[in-house]
Amino acid sequence: MSRASFKLGYLAISMSAALAIPGTGFAQQADANAESDESMERIVTLGSRVNGRTATESASPIDIISAEQLVNTGATELGKALQMSAPSFNFSSTTISDGSDIIRPATLRGLNPDQVLVLVNGKRRHQQALVNVQETIGKGSAGYDINAIPITAVARVEILRDGAAAQYGSDAIAGVINITLKSSEGGSVSAEIGQTYEGDGEVNTIGVNFGVESDNGFFNGTLEYRDRGMTNRASPAQENPDLPWLPESGEPVVRLHVGDAASENIYAWFNSGYNLSNTTELYAFGGISNRDGASSGFFRESGSPRTIEEIYPGGFLPKLETEADDQSLAIGVRGDLPNAWLWDASVVYGKNEFGFNSSNSANTSWYYEPHPDGGIYGETPTEAFDGELVFEQTTFNLDFNGTVDIANELLYLAVGLEMRRDGYQINPGDPVSWAYGREDDRSLEILTPEGDLAEPGIQGFPGFGPRQVVDADRDSYGAYIDAEYYVTPDFLLAGALRYEDYDIAGDNISGKLSARYDIDNDLSVRGTMSTGFRAPGVQQIYYSQILTNVVGGTLVETATIANNDEIAKQFGIEELKEETSESVSLGLIKRFNNGFDITIDVYQINIDDRIVLSEPLQADVGSQFADILEENQLGAVQFFTNSVDTKTTGLDVIASYPTEFMDGNLNLTAAMSFMNTDVEQVNSVSSLIPGEQIFNDTQVLRLEEGQPSEKATLSGDWTRDAWNVNLAFNYFGPVEGQAFTGVRHEWGGKWLTDLSIGYDFTDSLNVRIGANNLFDTYPDEWGSAGSPFSDAGFKYGWETFPFGINGGYYYARLNYTF
Repeated sequence: MSRASFKLGYLAISMSAALAIPGTGFAQQADANAESDESMERIVTLGSRVNGRTATESASPIDIISAEQLVNTGATELGKALQMSAPSFNFSSTTISDGSDIIRPATLRGLNPDQVLVLVNGKRRHQQALVNVQETIGKGSAGYDINAIPITAVARVEILRDGAAAQYGSDAIAGVINITLKSSEGGSVSAEIGQTYEGDGEVNTIGVNFGVESDNGFFNGTLEYRDRGMTNRASPAQENPDLPWLPESGEPVVRLHVGDAASENIYAWFNSGYNLSNTTELYAFGGISNRDGASSGFFRESGSPRTIEEIYPGGFLPKLETEADDQSLAIGVRGDLPNAWLWDASVVYGKNEFGFNSSNSANTSWYYEPHPDGGIYGETPTEAFDGELVFEQTTFNLDFNGTVDIANELLYLAVGLEMRRDGYQINPGDPVSWAYGREDDRSLEILTPEGDLAEPGIQGFPGFGPRQVVDADRDSYGAYIDAEYYVTPDFLLAGALRYEDYDIAGDNISGKLSARYDIDNDLSVRGTMSTGFRAPGVQQIYYSQILTNVVGGTLVETATIANNDEIAKQFGIEELKEETSESVSLGLIKRFNNGFDITIDVYQINIDDRIVLSEPLQADVGSQFADILEENQLGAVQFFTNSVDTKTTGLDVIASYPTEFMDGNLNLTAAMSFMNTDVEQVNSVSSLIPGEQIFNDTQVLRLEEGQPSEKATLSGDWTRDAWNVNLAFNYFGPVEGQAFTGVRHEWGGKWLTDLSIGYDFTDSLNVRIGANNLFDTYPDEWGSAGSPFSDAGFKYGWETFPFGINGGYYYARLNYTF
């Protein structure tokens, strides 16, 4: 069998997720070799296991985003490029939110970051180690580090906007994102420079992709480096009796860093396949990424008991330096079986490490600790390693795919098995990062010069101590069957059934039924009904942290208690169980003779027992609750709990129209997403805690209104000879929040305009200049509603914004292909 026929044969198998169905490797190689072919770009490898389906022929709504589309957004980060390309995808910007400033929450259809499944080359990708515990979108979740994959390595991205847990396993409640790596021969060298209109946020990127191919296989490699400077949109601190931040002159001065964190990124990725025989292929892909970030905490003013005047006489701004290391490797073998069946066996390993480091800081208890010889020690490190979070995942898949002849029609079948192990670690920081004095003796009285009790731990981000150390894992097993059958030439019926068994969370059966009917050649209807689930992440099961503050002159510990901890049981907190969902969607596809296509899909997703991070709960919950707090020397506690039931309804509309304009080719696209989430019920998981206290109005509002309910992209891409012009209008609907102030506030919807112009100097050399947010649009200012935080410098608010607060950005990009 020739390599060409072998590649085309594997196109009969589409990519799967948790149970990695055949369809990467040579099938992907064939796709990549045809990347320049527009028709091939529309063939989907997600949502169906049948060869040759296009997006408009699918029984489920699927977005296909090519490498060219990603690059033309002008974004250098994959998450931001997807946000600008797919209206159902959101990539919120965060600031002063610890690790979430570096790994930002990525969501689909307004659900949580961990309720969408991410694949690479059709294989399940590991999640991030970082848990979002600040007041951000996705609080209490640990999703996927989308930006750990460089744009330079990506051939295309498919987004399945449909409940798909029965097909792809846990997490796929909102849908599935499949990232296909490049595998083509040749390569490219690209470089981009840019900065914001304000002159900060400088971005310098260089990427190299190269590929070789022979009769026996292929290898494609990617190297990318990106350096992103910080941005700061903090306003000068204003006079406020609660914020003595003004210098002695009394003049307003900027005290905060409110904006993007600085980030330095290095990537090395590869994709490969090798023919072991005419019918068997060995394949491997994966990569490593390293990201160093630098963000800031909240300003500590002069005269505060947290400020050591001898070190920081004018106050100080603690710095948080983070390091995100990511590794992944997939190795598999696949081949032919009799009667045109195919098999695929693979092992995928992934690891995500997130380290915290503090600088420009101090441990006041360390400094003021009494010295045995009299006086105080009078010294403290101003930087420290605060600890590290580690997530590891190993997945084994064995899959079979083929057809059975029934009544002269082919029944497409796929069956498979999966075994997976998830591991989680919390490694402690330096003692100075978490300890109360050098011996962490809480009975010792350590006082500041003003007579206040000194706080333990380093300022900004107190580290993880020995009590938080964990090294645990969990196993899961799964099996599935997936089938598609044309009842008539115009009527497609598909179904999937999946069983999974998780340690701790138990077992679950999910099902999905899909149908598509072609009324005529130009009009079709489609619909799905499915059940789904999401097993609690090991991050949510095992994460814990203790922050110690001074309240009323005493040390009070606020603890995030691991759900399986004995203390949690004292409060009546049950162990986490799986989230369950029911989804239904109905779609219409219309094609016109002039090339105009439109798809309209409505959907509803009901989720029960959503896992959330509760509010910090104090003694005012009740007398019995207060007694348990006192017994454990705690001032407040919070837990991960299955406490919320939600209903999400939405409408997605996507239209495209190719035409001729000014002697060139113009492709017009309109994509709109309308979404609404309602919290149907808040359930108490303990007889000691009322539901409204475990998940209060602030958290409910973030789930319901924290992400835009309306999002749209209207774009035109025009090409004539060597010229290309891309113009896009992106709309982000209003968002609301009330964290920190307790006052509900709305930030209005905004239109952003992106424009870029490219010119081909030769067949190999292209130059593009452009501007994102061309007209320098910002969110509404917070104003007096945000006091005292707006007085401190939070001009645009503190909770996340869908398009950030950087304003306009301009860039120039050079690309050379070979």
